[in-house]
Amino acid sequence: MSAIIEIEKLNFAYGEEQAKKVLHDVDLTIEAGQWVALIGHNGSGKSTLAKLIDGLLTPQSGTIKVDGKILNEENIWDIREQIGMVFQNPDNQFVGADVEGDVAFGLENRGVSREEMQKRVKEALVAVKMERFAKYEPVRLSGGQKQRVAIAGVLALRPKIVIFDESTSMLDPEGRREIVSLMKKLNQEENFTVISITHDIDEAALADRIIVLDNGQIIQDDTPKNVFERGNELLALGLDVPYQERLKHELSQLGITVPKEYLTEKEMVDWLWRYISKN
Repeated sequence: MSAIIEIEKLNFAYGEEQAKKVLHDVDLTIEAGQWVALIGHNGSGKSTLAKLIDGLLTPQSGTIKVDGKILNEENIWDIREQIGMVFQNPDNQFVGADVEGDVAFGLENRGVSREEMQKRVKEALVAVKMERFAKYEPVRLSGGQKQRVAIAGVLALRPKIVIFDESTSMLDPEGRREIVSLMKKLNQEENFTVISITHDIDEAALADRIIVLDNGQIIQDDTPKNVFERGNELLALGLDVPYQERLKHELSQLGITVPKEYLTEKEMVDWLWRYISKN
């Protein structure tokens, strides 16, 4: 695989608080086709990093390269065509009178022909299983359906990278599962590079890599398995961990010696059965 995002010595601070950096000397490389989850407490710099990658914010210093191009005033619009962003609240993204009009909006802005536009809108709605809602008004949709339409609007533009910025946080459990399943499909079947900014640990667990941010710096960049093995450290940062890791923590507080390595839910159940049978 080749790198699609390359970040070196990235620094950023908001407004007048230039001395208090939101991001400090961040180095990060993301390979094409990877699914990367960014986790961290509120204010750790996750969403700021995403907005810098998309050119919505300008760094104090450092470089960002997307698909081989350095992000600057000359290249910003070319780079934005390679990136689609899906935000937290789908209601804030609707601009069309109906579903298909909303999906077509970005294509209209790019001057795509009507024939090509109709083709892309239909393909995008099929991809997110919302084709039968094409004529629906957005107000008639559930939260999960609205987020699917927002994703369809991104897919119609055919970017290489899709950034999900807390895109499941306002959904109910069923809607959350639907969108996470769609993320997985986009990454594994459609080969999109996916960046997921999330507090949902089950969502993060599906990624190829988890990047942990704390006070504007990357403190861990590893596989979900290796990150979750440091469950106590994540808890100390105010982050969630999978249920089985929380259970291990509680058991250890009771004086029970628990496995140090990360266990899946099934592996944890198996270990508990063995422990109970011995005791």
